[in-house]
Amino acid sequence: MEIDSTTFNAALNNGKSIILSCNCSVNYSGRAESFLADGDRIIIIKSDKTLLIHQPQGSNPINYMKEGAAHKLLQKDGNLVLSSSNLALKEYVNIILNKIHSLQILNLTDNQKIQLTGSEKDMSDMIYNNPSLISKDFKPLSREEHTKYGFIDVFGHDKNNTLVVIECKRYSADFNAVDQLLRYIKKIKELKGINNVKGIIAAPKISDNALQMLRDHNCEFRSVNPPKYLEKYDKQQQKLDFF
Repeated sequence: MEIDSTTFNAALNNGKSIILSCNCSVNYSGRAESFLADGDRIIIIKSDKTLLIHQPQGSNPINYMKEGAAHKLLQKDGNLVLSSSNLALKEYVNIILNKIHSLQILNLTDNQKIQLTGSEKDMSDMIYNNPSLISKDFKPLSREEHTKYGFIDVFGHDKNNTLVVIECKRYSADFNAVDQLLRYIKKIKELKGINNVKGIIAAPKISDNALQMLRDHNCEFRSVNPPKYLEKYDKQQQKLDFF
């Protein structure tokens, strides 16, 4: 397949999106020095001049240029070369195009923002508004209580007026989650000048070792799933319990 460089460069200058599949080699200089020998690749240039070079496998690009780069298709030493540079970041890519499989030049528009739900913040909101998820006698006092080590997801007390610190995890809780909870408890004890503080981890599940560590420090676990505000889409998605 032949490429008209004039048409290609005009598309770049006019903010078009370009998808190019080809056999190529890649020379890069910038964050490091690299060379990628001949192989079949997918090259994407977005309207903001982001450049992505993908191999047939894997989700991450093998190389990339950030938005604002300059691109040009030209003949150099008898080769068709896609040359890219970002002078501000001192990055350069030369892609030698050996064979063109396909080319798409597209005028794409997308002004939408992704809707994120079921986050740990959503979990803390849900628990704050539905304290019975923790226990019948739990009374929340605040959300995102600030400490030296970060923000406590939910802060409250039980029927005995014992302060309760709750750490929320969207997926499985592990040692890091327990360690974070224990640091929060330590800081609350120091700030309030008290010794009786209860710690609870709220998550869909917890590893056996983390649960034992939690119990060794007289803390508790509550099985709580994050809210599924977009649950109508979940039926078509694989469960994320393995994360």
